[in-house]
Amino acid sequence: MALKFDTGFDPFYGQGVNVAPDVQRITARNPSPFTFHGTNSYVVGRDTLAVIDPGPEDEAHLRTLIEVIAGRPVSHIFVSHTHRDHSPLAARLKERTGALVLAEGPHRPARALHIGETNALDASADTAFIPDVALPDGEVVDGDGWSIRTVLTPGHTANHAAFALQGTGILFSADHVMAWATSIVAPPDGAMADYMASLDRLIERGDRLLLPGHGGPVTAPRAFMRGLKTHRKMRERAILERVKEGDRTIVNMVKAIYRDTDPRLHGAAGLSVLAHLEDLTARGLVVTDAAPAIDGIFTPAG
Repeated sequence: MALKFDTGFDPFYGQGVNVAPDVQRITARNPSPFTFHGTNSYVVGRDTLAVIDPGPEDEAHLRTLIEVIAGRPVSHIFVSHTHRDHSPLAARLKERTGALVLAEGPHRPARALHIGETNALDASADTAFIPDVALPDGEVVDGDGWSIRTVLTPGHTANHAAFALQGTGILFSADHVMAWATSIVAPPDGAMADYMASLDRLIERGDRLLLPGHGGPVTAPRAFMRGLKTHRKMRERAILERVKEGDRTIVNMVKAIYRDTDPRLHGAAGLSVLAHLEDLTARGLVVTDAAPAIDGIFTPAG
């Protein structure tokens, strides 16, 4: 069955939206081809609260968060990863609330840069972010009437984490799984092998509802994530076929594979193709003239 994305989402800017018992979603007004209608922040709890992904450095979004918090204490701020649409507002929200900031760790690439390579995603990284508490996989943080478990999901970034609201079947999936589109996996920030392994891990969990970092909820998570996995495998096969057909550069592969995609996304598409080629090279299915790179030359193995 073909993977179907859900783009029917109303962000309701400037207000909180109840998406589950004691969970409100607030969407920042930072729409783009990469963020859909904007970044979702979540306020969890009834009396003493947790905030998940405070969002970009945006005054209006901070005001809305404070309005939704409505004078209640905030004990914890959870950050899924360190892209600038998710983590920067943590510092100012901490100043306003005194909450602890928790995340897997500071920003880091999934691998070291190759000689002469530049990171096309440098501008999107919040390199100033340092959490008060580093969260290992499986760590459970208990709050007032809520309990949140860290589920590390590297792939989109090396430090990406999802957060499970214990006892509810709800997982805050951030940018790893979203209903509106596939996640960007772009080296050196992300790695395709990590992404696929994390996807398998979430499929095995069996959560009943995913609340993502952009767009609306994923209401049938296991089936949807199996579809995502199939989609990635189909993309991998398409890339391998292009290499076998004689395409040697990522630019030519993108032109063929993403011909119906918004041209503004072709740069990101190229990085996604690179992520697949890194994995294919590591598995011995493709060879290249040097370490896999965006400007590399790729040929079939054998």
